[in-house]
Amino acid sequence: MIQCSRSTKDNSTMKVLLATEKPFAAAAVQGIRKAIEEGGHTLAILEKYTDRAQLLEAVKDADALIVRSDIVDGALMDVAPQLKIVVRAGAGYDNIDLKAATAHNIVVENTTREIMLLEFSSSIMCLILSGKVGSNIASELGTMRTTQQIDALEIMGINSASFLILPKILGLVTVIPFLVVFSTVSGVVGAYATAYIGHIITATDLTSGMQHDFNQWFFWMGTVKSLFFAFIIASVSSYYGYTVEGGSVNVGKASTNAVVSSSMLILFSDMFLTQLLS
Repeated sequence: MIQCSRSTKDNSTMKVLLATEKPFAAAAVQGIRKAIEEGGHTLAILEKYTDRAQLLEAVKDADALIVRSDIVDGALMDVAPQLKIVVRAGAGYDNIDLKAATAHNIVVENTTREIMLLEFSSSIMCLILSGKVGSNIASELGTMRTTQQIDALEIMGINSASFLILPKILGLVTVIPFLVVFSTVSGVVGAYATAYIGHIITATDLTSGMQHDFNQWFFWMGTVKSLFFAFIIASVSSYYGYTVEGGSVNVGKASTNAVVSSSMLILFSDMFLTQLLS
């Protein structure tokens, strides 16, 4: 079933078709609809189609096409003379005929670049670090607490919290943004390596795709988010380790609780920070 939202800006209106055999999430569709309507364009939605003829019929008068894993080949482009842009809302170009798109002067875009900058290089990497670094911090401080090393520092008049916890927080807040940058660079290098080894796309086309309509703020957004994630990992893990009571069994529980709590906080803060910084 096709649903349309008409715009009043008829002189510059483009028809954008959102077509997928498997439906998008409702929140994603709402976000796409809002962005397209704010730009003064028309959105048509074709979901759960069972026959390719339905897609060919719907795309005939479309100026832009958003797909998920649907096949976009030369036959589809032949029946859509107005088609200018194809956006793949997923990872890879494997179902899009790039040679046919070049012959038809159609621009092919992908959301993988934004996902790598906004989520993979910051959020996912920090989730991994919370499991490794967070558990190490919690177990280290927990062991110091159960073996009375922290008590010894306090007897000597040393502020144990500042002496043990503050350097960990400062260290992670300083280092993790560099790891995010390294992760982003590694992703770009991996993309070129995959394209070359798998003969999926030429280096020229890959470079053009990465540079096309690039929003530099996405890179800085991932870096800014990593600062908050680093603070969460260091502070939460330090809290659970510093406040351990009992023996070695409790140290293990504190390490597990630190990883779970920091991971959940990273996911929740990622949602709010993305909304705040977008």
